[in-house]
Amino acid sequence: MLVDSHCHLDRLDLSSHQGSLDAALQAARDRGVGHFLCIGVSADNAGAVKALSEQYADVDCAVGIHPLDVTPGQAPALDWLLGELAHPHVVAIGETGLDYHYEPEAAEVQQASFRLHLQASQQTGKPVVVHTRAARADTLDLLREFSLPQAGVLHCFTEDWAMAKAALDLGYYISLSGIVTFRNADALRDVARQVPADRLLVETDSPYLAPIPHRGKPNLPQYVREVAEFVASVRSESYEGLAEQTTENFKRLFPLARVA
Repeated sequence: MLVDSHCHLDRLDLSSHQGSLDAALQAARDRGVGHFLCIGVSADNAGAVKALSEQYADVDCAVGIHPLDVTPGQAPALDWLLGELAHPHVVAIGETGLDYHYEPEAAEVQQASFRLHLQASQQTGKPVVVHTRAARADTLDLLREFSLPQAGVLHCFTEDWAMAKAALDLGYYISLSGIVTFRNADALRDVARQVPADRLLVETDSPYLAPIPHRGKPNLPQYVREVAEFVASVRSESYEGLAEQTTENFKRLFPLARVA
């Protein structure tokens, strides 16, 4: 069994499944995907991801504010986040983190929001789902500052081995998306080879970043199979072994998830 450890089910392009999320999830299940973690990005979609976790027994969710969704000059309220995290199917916090690629001028408010999410993790024991882009030093500094015992995952990892090693040393997991299949992703494939087997996850980040051979098309949870098969080949492992290992890793990192 596989787990899509990071997907945005409320944002999928369902045109290839006649507009049906039921059909899209069943297509993934038919390819061996047994569980989905639906990720929140804003206060506006927190209700949507929670509703999906209530509708489907194989969907759990995370709630948080994506760094690019933080209101300028205003970090989200801790009380609001803690209230959302009380929902029984919210098994993680995020996605949160730092993204200076598009909004370097928002570094201060992004850092304040990230700190709030890390504080919520300290208080609840739920792991964080971390987005980081063009913010390597500040991301690692904040992860070190909080030193969470239950840590979390650097999702859709696109950095080099040095950053991966630093995050691993802090107890974090590394999740690989379809980007690892892209032609120019040699450094990321080097990361894929070196991440310890018990700290590796796979994801789609759908509807974004579809893997080869679907690149340029809307991504779907069913394509986590292509990601896993590719990562297994890079690591010279069997697909079956990698699927089993990454599923066990997901269950260990997200112990509240309803994974069979």
